Amino acid sequence: MVHALDEIRRTLKPNGVLIDLRPVESNWSVEVSSLTGYQLAGRLNDMPMGLADDEAAFKAMREVESRRWYIKEKEEEFSFFYYWDTPSEMKEFMETEWEDFEKMEEDVFQKAKSLWAIANADTRVRVRVKMLITKWEKWWG
Repeated sequence: MVHALDEIRRTLKPNGVLIDLRPVESNWSVEVSSLTGYQLAGRLNDMPMGLADDEAAFKAMREVESRRWYIKEKEEEFSFFYYWDTPSEMKEFMETEWEDFEKMEEDVFQKAKSLWAIANADTRVRVRVKMLITKWEKWWG
């Protein structure tokens, strides 16, 4: 990652900006959502590969900051939501797309199914993903 960040730095103009935008593992919440609000069904389990990817990204950014390649200008966290019409669609997506990064235990799935089944017609299931966005400026010193 450090090599890639060096290549980005090489191509940025003086005072250029690098935007680091990525999800951060944090046992994301599984929610049943409708127009009137949401209910928590439980939390996902972070898998070792996802945690290792997070640590590698944070380590790479600390490294390039210590080399003074970039200066951190601003950093914020925000929520990003993935939505599905049914709990079964959510489970299928997770098992194929997130299998190495996130795991939903059976009790969380059953709770989501239960909450969804007794809710209004406009109800959907969602996962609240923790996102990190950081603005880095290329350092010229």
